[in-house]
Amino acid sequence: MTSESLHPAPTPTRRTVVTAVGAAGLAVALTACGSGDDDSSAADASTGGGTGGGDSATKDSGSGSGSGGAELAKTSDIPEGGGKVFGDQGVVVTQPSAGEFKAFSSKCTHQGCAVSSISDGVIVCPCHNSQFSASDGSVKKGPATQPLAAAKITVDGESIKLA
Repeated sequence: MTSESLHPAPTPTRRTVVTAVGAAGLAVALTACGSGDDDSSAADASTGGGTGGGDSATKDSGSGSGSGGAELAKTSDIPEGGGKVFGDQGVVVTQPSAGEFKAFSSKCTHQGCAVSSISDGVIVCPCHNSQFSASDGSVKKGPATQPLAAAKITVDGESIKLA
């Protein structure tokens, strides 16, 4: 038996182990936090940020086609001062005042949960109770720090459609 066969395979150094564990921990932390405010900032920049919110609905009084996608709802389905969440489409539609319709992403800017309810002019996320204005998507109560991104809709007579 030679002395080479008595030596075990080389083990990683302490430095190698600490570096690997640190890198893995950093990757987990970035993944857990990655769906929060940073993603919504990019969406806000490309959609106008939801701070104005005035361009989220387009009225189309004509009866022609080309008025957006499939119908989300009738205007009578959206209560004044409230709204409705359309989970499959990822959008929430509100009616802050009579005849004024707004749309926002239904994805909370805190950690990406879907908002669940709208009442008294406030859109509520059930995960951590972030609250957003039904008028412009701005943050009314944290932990969210970024507004909901505006979404485009068209109102054609009594029909509300994604633009």
